[in-house]
Amino acid sequence: MSNKIKKWILFTTGFLILSFAGLWICCRTELFIRHSVGDVIDSLNGVKVYYNGNISNTAGRNITADNYNLGLKYQCVEFVKRYYYEHLNHKMPNSYGNANDFFDKNIKDGDKNKKRDLIQYCNPSNTKPCADDIIVLSGTSFNKYGHVAIISSVSDYEVEIIQQNPGPSGKSRVTYALVKQDGKWKIDNERVLGWLRKE
Repeated sequence: MSNKIKKWILFTTGFLILSFAGLWICCRTELFIRHSVGDVIDSLNGVKVYYNGNISNTAGRNITADNYNLGLKYQCVEFVKRYYYEHLNHKMPNSYGNANDFFDKNIKDGDKNKKRDLIQYCNPSNTKPCADDIIVLSGTSFNKYGHVAIISSVSDYEVEIIQQNPGPSGKSRVTYALVKQDGKWKIDNERVLGWLRKE
């Protein structure tokens, strides 16, 4: 192997390691952030979104006055369940689990997810997503537990979501393209497993 090839391999390997380390630091730290954990950073229909800092941070369990478990403060699951409890008066039969537990891959598109007492739609689906649906995303190498958020608005071309705990520098609202192909609606993001809806 020539010296040029060896140098190129070393340079590429070093670049990849530094890039991965930089991405990991950005996702796990709170550099240049002006919020403190527990600060209100957004809201939808009167339900507040709180800043959580590091994605693995927790600040105790949030239990309602009637003993319903909303989840760990201020994780993404806690916001979604609090939104459904406060805005839609909905309690899930299974009040525990990580974000990726919200979507059951064994349930057919449009059938009921009994653990959540919600109708589950796959991505893509015959049914268009709508505001107030829970969107479920798969895990990543940085977050194996997945992610959930609330769909805040929908057009024929995009969906906007509102989320809690997207990471220290993440935004509370992001949009994804929405496309219709072969009669099915697809949120154009490979991590989106599907969405859940109250009947």
